[in-house]
Amino acid sequence: MPRAAARLLERARAEIGKRELDAGAESLQHVLMLAPDCVEALVLAGIVAQARNSHARAVELLRRAQSLEPADSRIEMALGISLFEQGDADAAVTALQRATELMPGAAAAWYNLGKALKLQVRMDAATEALQRALAIDPAHIPARLTLADAQASLGDVDAAVAHLRDVLKRDPQQAHAWFALANLKVVPLGREDSVQLQRAFENRDAPIESRVLFGFALAKALEDQHDHDAAFEVLRQANSLQRSRIVWDAAAHRRHVQAIMQTFAEQLTEPLHADLGREVIFITGLPRSGTTLVEQILASHPQVEGANEILDLPKVIEAESRRHGEQFPQWVHAATAEDWARLGNDYLERTAKWRRRRPRFTDKNLVSWELAGAALAMLPAARIVICRRDPLETCMACYRQWFATGAEFSYDLDEMADYCIDYEALSRFWQEQYPQRVFGLSHEALTARPEQVIRRLLAFCGLDFDPACLEPHRASRAVLSAASAGQVRRPIKRAEPRSSRYGARLDALKERLRAAGVLRVPD
Repeated sequence: MPRAAARLLERARAEIGKRELDAGAESLQHVLMLAPDCVEALVLAGIVAQARNSHARAVELLRRAQSLEPADSRIEMALGISLFEQGDADAAVTALQRATELMPGAAAAWYNLGKALKLQVRMDAATEALQRALAIDPAHIPARLTLADAQASLGDVDAAVAHLRDVLKRDPQQAHAWFALANLKVVPLGREDSVQLQRAFENRDAPIESRVLFGFALAKALEDQHDHDAAFEVLRQANSLQRSRIVWDAAAHRRHVQAIMQTFAEQLTEPLHADLGREVIFITGLPRSGTTLVEQILASHPQVEGANEILDLPKVIEAESRRHGEQFPQWVHAATAEDWARLGNDYLERTAKWRRRRPRFTDKNLVSWELAGAALAMLPAARIVICRRDPLETCMACYRQWFATGAEFSYDLDEMADYCIDYEALSRFWQEQYPQRVFGLSHEALTARPEQVIRRLLAFCGLDFDPACLEPHRASRAVLSAASAGQVRRPIKRAEPRSSRYGARLDALKERLRAAGVLRVPD
């Protein structure tokens, strides 16, 4: 390597060490101009691109490094991470498996493989890989947290709790472990937990995200102690902290919903293939409205695979928006019957793996309520189940929940009310426009009269009645919604309303919902 390149490489290492990524990237670019086959420079440049979320560039650089050094576990691990971020899950797992073969004693390699397998819903293999990581390094906290999440999704709540308690024993300030423990919902937190969480939440030197997580966990602990006044005050503070970290424009969202209704109120072109999409059952609703339970019921049927919260529908719509150079729904009336059929086939190709074992599958993406019209234009034989729960209960349940991504509307009760009102308006619109293809399901009715509602649901989906659907808690499958994974492992029962425990603190929310005409007596 030329001496000048060596000096630049050393400078790049120092810049990267100080997190000066732009400067490091520039230095590495100069290194590669002088020494294009320098593996170290290619790897570092790939890792920098990865850190800047430029995963396509990272893959390009790491592939070049791989061709020069085909037996380097670090290259394979970094390549696997960026391939996964690009959406090439199969190639990512192959690279990460290769990393574990090249360095079987590296906990990081097994952890990254386990994380990728978990995101592919290959839970048994994920669990095995994560256990390998912990056998090598018992103090690997991300591996233990991920393993706990995987075990909870499989219904092994006791094992998940044991791992989370182990993390907290090693590091009592581990905010994600506290939140994960609270987020299991079915495990009560004790008075000693409340004391530790109160201290952590009040530590203003802690990072804001940690304080937010401590706050939501503390609110759960206080609820478990029946101190709802204190719990609500903590929720108010935690939600306010989270709201300060995100961008949400309720007025813009309302305009978007109104534009969708105006667009789909007009007649669309007749579909080319009326039977396209018969395999698909979309399940949608507000967060915490019972969508996971509905999916668990349908996935208990021998003809149905539960795909969890997959992203294929919004990805198809986003790609088409880029092709048109316009946001959805502005391009809808420019789409031809051929366009809709192309989009439908694209979606079915993307989701083919969910039909390997069973002919039908559920797609439970919570943004599908905004895309229902597009989904039915693409897949005219698909069915959509829109879940509803008492709006006051739903709003409060969202306010009590921290979401890792999305749900930016849920950290302020007024904005939550706006979103709920928009949801009610648009979901009612879909039922009126497509009465034969959209089914409105009341959570309260489901829990009060399970067999009656489940028989109607199955008939709507074109499925024969199967008694296994009456016992969805027995279904052996991974449930990726962490907040619901423990709850759906229990028999269906009518739950006591939570909102009443907060009394007058919810009066303003009640009035907003009542004035909008969406607050109703539960079925």
